[in-house]
Amino acid sequence: MNTSRKLLISVDVEEFDIPEEYGVRVSPEDKLNISRKGLLIMLDLFDKYNVRATFFVTAYWAQHHPELVRQLAVRHEVASHAHFHSDFELAHLESSRTVLQKITGKQVYGFRMPRLQKVDYMALKAAGYVYDASVNPTWLPGRYNNWDKSRTMFTEKDCYIIPTSVSPLIRYPIFWLSVKNMPGFVTRYFSNIILNKDHVLSCYFHPWELCDLEKYSLPAYISRVSGLKMKARLESFLQFLQQKGEFCPHIEWLNNQLHENY
Repeated sequence: MNTSRKLLISVDVEEFDIPEEYGVRVSPEDKLNISRKGLLIMLDLFDKYNVRATFFVTAYWAQHHPELVRQLAVRHEVASHAHFHSDFELAHLESSRTVLQKITGKQVYGFRMPRLQKVDYMALKAAGYVYDASVNPTWLPGRYNNWDKSRTMFTEKDCYIIPTSVSPLIRYPIFWLSVKNMPGFVTRYFSNIILNKDHVLSCYFHPWELCDLEKYSLPAYISRVSGLKMKARLESFLQFLQQKGEFCPHIEWLNNQLHENY
């Protein structure tokens, strides 16, 4: 293992509301419980491969599962994924951070906007955050076009931005959809390119991916590889990464970067 290379795995812990984007209603109970079920499976995998990660958690989900969030905070970083996953206003920046800090008893430094929407960095800084992880610097049809964003960490309005990793030149993204839909050798190939160039790989997943999604009438690129199939895909990826570098939370990596530069 090359400890000079850092692996920033992150997990968006949220209400399972993605079916509602496609007109399928999900009960409030299922929105919470499906993510909880998937999270427990994911934590077993993380323990097996000694993964220390960052969990971006909505305050609403955390309020319903405070003990599990406290458990996360023992080994991992807990950061904010806003207050609700499908309802955002600027006041939620501060309220979500306050809720998570009260539950965990630890400072919350990071933020990721649901669905990687744009962030008001001045408001983020005013709410007490140090970094944002809402930028995937590639193009995803119907979601975002971030070809103009830096591939690697940058600052904007005194806020550190830690992007999801994409390859040089063609900006091939390493994130949940690509890991889910592309052959493993493709993911490994581009991960190696990114690690050789940047010495850091940042990618994210969702707990609900590890649950069977077939009954929710989601597009095939979301539901085809889910449940046990996605668990196997994620485990294979973690096993590969374990040989390539050291897993660490976002804030730990950021602090090390700042220490090295000053």
